[in-house]
Amino acid sequence: MKHITRSLALPTALAAALVLSACGTADTSAPRGMHPSTSATNSPAASKAKNEADVVFASMMIPHHAQAVSMADTALKQATNPKVKALASKIKEAQGPEIERMSGWLTGWGAPVPTTEDGSEMSGMAGMEGMGDQTGGMMSAKEISNLNEATGAAFDRMWLLMMVKHHQGAVVMAKTALDQGTNPEAKKLAKSIIDGQSTEIAEMNSILTEIHA
Repeated sequence: MKHITRSLALPTALAAALVLSACGTADTSAPRGMHPSTSATNSPAASKAKNEADVVFASMMIPHHAQAVSMADTALKQATNPKVKALASKIKEAQGPEIERMSGWLTGWGAPVPTTEDGSEMSGMAGMEGMGDQTGGMMSAKEISNLNEATGAAFDRMWLLMMVKHHQGAVVMAKTALDQGTNPEAKKLAKSIIDGQSTEIAEMNSILTEIHA
């Protein structure tokens, strides 16, 4: 398997920062610029061994989850299909707490925590739009804009198609983390993401057969 920074298409600058943080000694204090909402003491994984793959996984999955939560919020407001709304609620309830958990890990590891104020782009991955599945299934600003403007069945179908792609990207990232990571809690979450989002992909594909935009 390719090196983690390449398999996840991590930009050079971010990769260098993560390598340094992954190889250093974990600091249980919250360094300047860290995500303020979670401390190292809140995470059972913070004091355990980790490697570069674990740090990259958490660093990239946080903004990835943030965009999914943002898209779920949009669906809760604009979707007309009750199955779409129910799935959006499920995604939000699952991924919100996972963002907090991974933020705690990074804080405990002395690594930067990506901001999640804007879920429309992947923190540290600027300029990656248009690179296919190398973006981890992230939607571009244009795609998000198109989604926001859609209505009715057209919205439901567009949201499902986008979320399938989004989930597929997350599964690929999680498989890499499961294969290359060392932290037991991070690997446990990666396995959960693979199982849960694969099931949701099947569910979304099933709903798509019922929607005719």
